[in-house]
Amino acid sequence: MRKKLCILLSILTAGLLPGCHSGIEPDLSGYASGPAQIPVEILGELDGETRQALTGEPKYIALTFDDGPRADTTGRLLDGLAARGAAATFFIIGAQVEGNEYLLCRMAADGHQIGNHTYSHTRLTTVDTEHMVEEINKSEVVLREVVGNRTFWLRPPYGQMDTKRAKEVKTPMIYWTVDPQDWKLLDAAKVVDAVVNHVQSGDIVLLHDFYATSVDAALQIVDRLQAEGFVFVTVEELFRIQGLTPQAGTLYAKPGKTRPLP
Repeated sequence: MRKKLCILLSILTAGLLPGCHSGIEPDLSGYASGPAQIPVEILGELDGETRQALTGEPKYIALTFDDGPRADTTGRLLDGLAARGAAATFFIIGAQVEGNEYLLCRMAADGHQIGNHTYSHTRLTTVDTEHMVEEINKSEVVLREVVGNRTFWLRPPYGQMDTKRAKEVKTPMIYWTVDPQDWKLLDAAKVVDAVVNHVQSGDIVLLHDFYATSVDAALQIVDRLQAEGFVFVTVEELFRIQGLTPQAGTLYAKPGKTRPLP
């Protein structure tokens, strides 16, 4: 990272310091004072650690939760996130909404992002395109009835999508960069270690608010990483912070990094 940082700084300063090897002090009076502005195109290509070192901005991370809502676990998670001032993104299964509408209302009121995880958690690459569109649209209808008209970014179940079906998706699609397999471990301490030992600024973390151990882990992750200077934001905010606009039908591992589709 240090080598990359030095190279980037030399590129950025080269144009501002003409004749620096000539022994004649350059006239810099025509340049505005203050730090050099790093082009968004460059920032979007950097890893989170390098970006943070260049800009001095906080380290941003997005926690995402799939397969909810569930009354006991999701409610406790929302309590914990609110107490810590942390935002997150929830990819909702449409069939789970009935009876849990108040949880979605609270997500919206607390500033969390609400996304679409299809109506019945169907593996979209195994059904025909018409069925896939129905799964997405049916869930969107349910979500809009509860929290109003907005755009619900899609997380395909199991992260699976292909080029043909992606053409029918009208929103950005979100994958992840850190997957502790919390659904498999069912052990909060192991999930916490799997995240905090690997996460970098700009990452998107996959968790599931359906499991009590995952809720325990998520809140411990927030505590650990906030102490290290991380700020927890929604996926939409993560893109906005990096000055990037995600495109419909594209599967993103994180801002600036797409997931290749078969």
